[in-house]
Amino acid sequence: MATDVQVLDWQALTPQQRSNALARPTQAVSERLQQQVAAIIDTVAKRGDQALLDYTAQFDRVTLTSPVLAMATVEALAAQATAQVKRAIDQAYANIRQFHLAQQPQDIRVETMPGVVCEQRFQPLERVGLYIPGGSASLPSTVLMLGIPAQIAGCQERILISPPSADGELSPAICYAAVKCGVTQVCLGGGAQAIAALALGTDSIAKVDKIFGPGNSYVTEAKQQVSQIAGGPAIDMPAGPSEILVIADESAEPAFVAADLLSQAEHGPDSQVILLSPSRRLIEQVQIELAQQLAALPRQSIAAQALSASALILTRDLNEAVAISQAYAPEHLLLQFDDTETYLPQLTNAGSIFVGHYTPESGGDYATGTNHVLPTYGFARNYSSLGLLDFYRRYTVQTVSAQGLQDLGQTLIDLAAEEQLDAHLRAVSLRLESPRMQADLAAEQPTSRAAKTTTETRS
Repeated sequence: MATDVQVLDWQALTPQQRSNALARPTQAVSERLQQQVAAIIDTVAKRGDQALLDYTAQFDRVTLTSPVLAMATVEALAAQATAQVKRAIDQAYANIRQFHLAQQPQDIRVETMPGVVCEQRFQPLERVGLYIPGGSASLPSTVLMLGIPAQIAGCQERILISPPSADGELSPAICYAAVKCGVTQVCLGGGAQAIAALALGTDSIAKVDKIFGPGNSYVTEAKQQVSQIAGGPAIDMPAGPSEILVIADESAEPAFVAADLLSQAEHGPDSQVILLSPSRRLIEQVQIELAQQLAALPRQSIAAQALSASALILTRDLNEAVAISQAYAPEHLLLQFDDTETYLPQLTNAGSIFVGHYTPESGGDYATGTNHVLPTYGFARNYSSLGLLDFYRRYTVQTVSAQGLQDLGQTLIDLAAEEQLDAHLRAVSLRLESPRMQADLAAEQPTSRAAKTTTETRS
């Protein structure tokens, strides 16, 4: 089967052609899409559950009586998962949990000066929404990637929502992963309407504090719109259609490279895959492999559409490939050449990096332990891959004694005066001048002198 993937020589391209070669296929969100998503959010705000059910009937062609899948049904479906699938999910769960457990935050307490104590504390988000894409594939791996950190963090309510299957349920694999991750509620719905239900709440679905999970252009746009609503939820990141960039040289196996490119191309027609290589021979071999492997894929029509917006690019050398990758900032970056340690420190703009010939992107998608929810569209320049800390909010605490305020007070007064904020100034000066503070200072003094003496003696 022939492929429409472009083969380009970077040195022969104009600046505009180079920009076009790296342009994401869906990065320009149309005004029409924005309006459609806004209308869906408004309808869910007004009609709640019924809007979600109507959209499910319209878009998924499934008629439901409730957007909630009872946990008893979820557990029964989970039990139907095959032993092979359960073993795979169990292994993936163990690796992902181990890696995320190592990310647990620690509260800190610092006395910045005598009598002035500052703390940073972490609190798990109370209620989180976990969006699991559906449609043409069952994605239990995304349940693990979202559910495990939510479970470790101790989020009290973990609400999963995913488009229903044709029979109005979810796959046994998704249900098994959901039970294993301690999901507290499972709901049925997809697209912008599911994001709206999580963000705004309905009679059946509680409003969440933060929404997690990747999705198509409608999901990504909906997440961004609801995050702008006053009192609306936070979102994890702009995580849209999948993308991969491979840097490879003569040492790479063409079959490996082609397989990795196709592993992302089969996600959806709006995915994008790019190969950068200084080897013309490798590019020619990868092109042949792509055609051969594509012909054997059940999802070949989807992958072929993605390849039409993709490119195999000949670079001058690996240094130029690194520079292009840094500018593109891919979601997934694969390094299939021998001298990776020389170049790895230079490659910082990526959601997740896969090093070496035996590190397929599929490993990160499923079970190495890292999280596969990653920034796309070039947002890897300023967004991070999903991690445990995303399921917490951090806040600070400060405690100042009378002596601490006495010592720090003039600094506070001078800064407030510089900024001409008199109420700020008086909030300090009134305390400094109060009889109560003078009494407390007198009470603190002996303790302070004793502490100082002890310190001096120890030194």
